[in-house]
Amino acid sequence: MKVKHAALVVAIGAGLFVAPVAAEAEQARKVHRIGYMSLPSRESAEHLIPVFRQALRERGLVEGENLIIEWRWAEGKLDRLPVFARELVQLKVDLIIAPQTASALAAKRATATIPIVFLFAEDPVADGLVASLPRPGANVTGLTYTPGLETYAKQLELLKEALPKVSRVAVLIDPARSDQGVIGALQATRVAADALGVKLLPLELRGPNPDLESAFRTATSERVGALLFRDRRRCGQ
Repeated sequence: MKVKHAALVVAIGAGLFVAPVAAEAEQARKVHRIGYMSLPSRESAEHLIPVFRQALRERGLVEGENLIIEWRWAEGKLDRLPVFARELVQLKVDLIIAPQTASALAAKRATATIPIVFLFAEDPVADGLVASLPRPGANVTGLTYTPGLETYAKQLELLKEALPKVSRVAVLIDPARSDQGVIGALQATRVAADALGVKLLPLELRGPNPDLESAFRTATSERVGALLFRDRRRCGQ
C-alpha cells in the first residue's frame, strides 16, 4: 500500500505543473525543481524513493536532466520543518511535497503560492490544511486516510464487539503532536470509551525512535486488554 501511495502523491503533485512542462517541452534546458520535506528519516523511506522517481519519469520529469529534487529529512524533529520550508521557498521550487500533516502545515505557513501536496493527513480540514475535502482551495492538496472523527468511535465499538470483556484499552500517542486532527481523534475516542464503559490509557511514544518495549510493559502492568494507534505519523514517508 505504501508503494501505491507514493505513486499517487507523485501523480497529484506532478499534475500541478505537468501542463507547464509540456508547454515548455521545446525548451530543452528548462530545469524544474521539487522540494520534498518529510518528518521521518531518509532511511525509513529509502524503498519508496525509486517509486517516486519512476512516477516522475513517467510524467516527463527526469532527475539530472530536467528535474532537481531538494530532499529534506527531519529525522523525527518537528522543529526542523519550518526551517526546511523556508529553505525551499527561498530556492523557489515549483512544488513542495510534504507527506505528513506536520510537514504540510509548516510548508503552508511558509508560502501561499507554491503548490503543496500532502499524503498522510489525519484530518486535513480540522488541521487547517484545506477548506474542504471536495474543494481544497488555496495552494494545498493531497490525500487523507480518515473520513471523519466518527471513524474513531466506530473503531472502538468494533473492538468492543470483538472483545466484549475488554475493559481497559491503551492508546499509543505522540505528545509532540498538537494538530487538531490528532487531538480530535483522541477526544472522539474518549467519548466513545465513556459510552462503552471502557477505561482509556494514553501511552506516550516520544521522538523518532520511541521506546515501544517500555510502552508495552506499562500496558501489561496496567492490565490493558487491547491497543489502539492514534498517531499514524510514523508510517508517512
